[in-house]
Amino acid sequence: MKQTISIGFYFQNLEHVPIIDVRSPREFLKGNIPNAHNLELFTNEERAIVGTAYKKESKERAIEIGYEFVKPKLDDFITSALKIAPKKEVVIHCWRGGMRSNAFANHLIGNGFKKVYVIEKGYKAFRNYVLQFFEQPFNLKILGGYTGTAKTEILHSLKKKKQQVIDLEGLANHRGSAFGGIDLPPQPTTEQFENNLFSRIRSLNANKPIWVEDESSSIGKVSIPRAFYLTMSTMPVYFLEVPFQERTKHLVDTYANLNQYKLAEAIGRIAKRLGHDRTKLALEALESKNYYKVVEITLFYYDKYYLKGLQKREQSTIEKIKVSHINPIETADFLTNLLNDENG
Repeated sequence: MKQTISIGFYFQNLEHVPIIDVRSPREFLKGNIPNAHNLELFTNEERAIVGTAYKKESKERAIEIGYEFVKPKLDDFITSALKIAPKKEVVIHCWRGGMRSNAFANHLIGNGFKKVYVIEKGYKAFRNYVLQFFEQPFNLKILGGYTGTAKTEILHSLKKKKQQVIDLEGLANHRGSAFGGIDLPPQPTTEQFENNLFSRIRSLNANKPIWVEDESSSIGKVSIPRAFYLTMSTMPVYFLEVPFQERTKHLVDTYANLNQYKLAEAIGRIAKRLGHDRTKLALEALESKNYYKVVEITLFYYDKYYLKGLQKREQSTIEKIKVSHINPIETADFLTNLLNDENG
């Protein structure tokens, strides 16, 4: 049985069913539905050839060429699909037109699959669904503080205490500064970051508070969805006031063992904001492995930058909390109790 479904129907009823994305690897890499399996009909090169034929010759000619590409792979498709969906029930999608997904679905049905669902308008429908999802209100609690406050570590401690947490920097594979991507895996595309954020939020209880770190609109090369970022900008901020020396020590512990050449490159990226003299001093300190000096110089820029963003917020939404020393577990305990008191 083959059935065409909406993306909403999939999320409401069929998330337990394996999902196969039949687009090309390049399409899949740019952005995909989390947990989808890529079983491409065409390679990147084959898709380009079929697309050219469609534009320059005709739809019929494109189908003809496409079939020639697919024909040798037909048996392999069944073998691979059975590994993904051994119960012979599966959801299929392509980009938006449905030609690839319906052809693949028909092939599965003809080879013994019991239930095959095809998502109407494919991945494009999913993307629209994701962007609309971020338009809704969220009960966010923003964890704020200058660079070096150990906000990420505090979030992880809050999560261990069964608090709901979204680690935006973790999803972005970036620590959120010019130094933030050093020795971390490549960042996802902004599109995939949005998809992963959507998936993470859906796993949480929307009726309960969700902790998220205060961020600028971009984390490295990826951007936070505009609607979600606007919500973040209006939510209560728990601003941790941590002594400068405590923050300096924490940042030295975090960054001192990273690639020296990449650290120098990162200093170069903020040279205009630091100014010529400070940049020169920072690079000299790095070369002599005086990491405390490097951190002190660069924090001048980051504190100024963060304060500028904080001043744009409604001041009544900012609750300042003095933290004498960095201890993520203790701070998470304090914030959890504070939230419990607020909720009565």
